[in-house]
Amino acid sequence: MLYFIQNGAAAGAAAPVAVTTGTAIKTMLQVLASTTAPAKIVEWGISFDGSAAATPIKVELVETSGAATVTASATADITKFDGAALAGGDPVTNLIPVGTTSTGYTASGEGTPGTCREWDLQYIAPTNQYVKQYPLGREPVIQVGKFARIRVTAAAAVNAYCYMIVEV
Repeated sequence: MLYFIQNGAAAGAAAPVAVTTGTAIKTMLQVLASTTAPAKIVEWGISFDGSAAATPIKVELVETSGAATVTASATADITKFDGAALAGGDPVTNLIPVGTTSTGYTASGEGTPGTCREWDLQYIAPTNQYVKQYPLGREPVIQVGKFARIRVTAAAAVNAYCYMIVEV
């Protein structure tokens, strides 16, 4: 089952609200693998709304053993992305734990990341975007009870959208 998870509330009558990067390291999106099964990241991406080329933003996709404090995602914020997910029931109660130290977005505190595994890191211009779709069989696996995070460190704050498509 595939699920699309973004760094904000799902779109409704208006577009999702972009989140500022700030100028210190910031977790834009955090996904917790369930306590019973690992999860795969099949795709992830990020885009910025900077209006002028400037110092590139450090962007990383990383697994950590410790949580950031985030705004909790809700069931409506996790999009069922394929037919199996549509038939699979509520992803929040069954597969993807949500909460301020679980799956969510826009960290207000980075916490202690603990053990880290880097899966991808890029310098991305504040006027640009990046999408990574992993080849089948080569997707990063979020270990049981661990966190996947998209973290940024920007020299000047800009707004960002980011997402992960996760297979559970």
